[in-house]
Amino acid sequence: MNRQQALDILHEYVKNENLIRHMLAVEAAMRYYAEKFGEDPEKWGVVGLLHDFDYEIHPTLESHPQDGAPILREKGVPEEIVRAILSHADHTGVPRETLMEKTLYACDEITGLVIAVALVRPSRSLDDLEVSSVKKKWKDKAFAAGANRQEIEKGAQELGIDLWEHVGNVILAMRRVAKDLGF
Repeated sequence: MNRQQALDILHEYVKNENLIRHMLAVEAAMRYYAEKFGEDPEKWGVVGLLHDFDYEIHPTLESHPQDGAPILREKGVPEEIVRAILSHADHTGVPRETLMEKTLYACDEITGLVIAVALVRPSRSLDDLEVSSVKKKWKDKAFAAGANRQEIEKGAQELGIDLWEHVGNVILAMRRVAKDLGF
């Protein structure tokens, strides 16, 4: 499975531009970490691109991402990628065992918070976004309330990386694709 095949699946099922941007942000973070860990950036990027591909057709905990898994299998997506996608949601009961699975979980929620912080800055840019700005907004639980801070902390912990180092890594990763993210 390559990036173009993953993008074809994404565009077949996802119409919401913000959701597409989210998946591009997670892809960027996954690629960054694949490089950092000496893993395959193409495969890890595909996981990031596809992790929420079914959210518009299965928007509930009862169906996302588990009801998307058969669709991915029918499209020939390797089981390793399908399993990683299933493991990114605690409610599926699929434990995160591999580094790729743990990284997907760690990168999913944090990208939304990073985008939210960047959008309220005067520059509305990732280029000058610093970890300290995210730290400041972190304390305000009403800010970006949809970004589950417990999951963000748990993800960094499972990955074995300090939370604020992780935030910095994700910012660096997202800067690489800032234009695709609307910045």
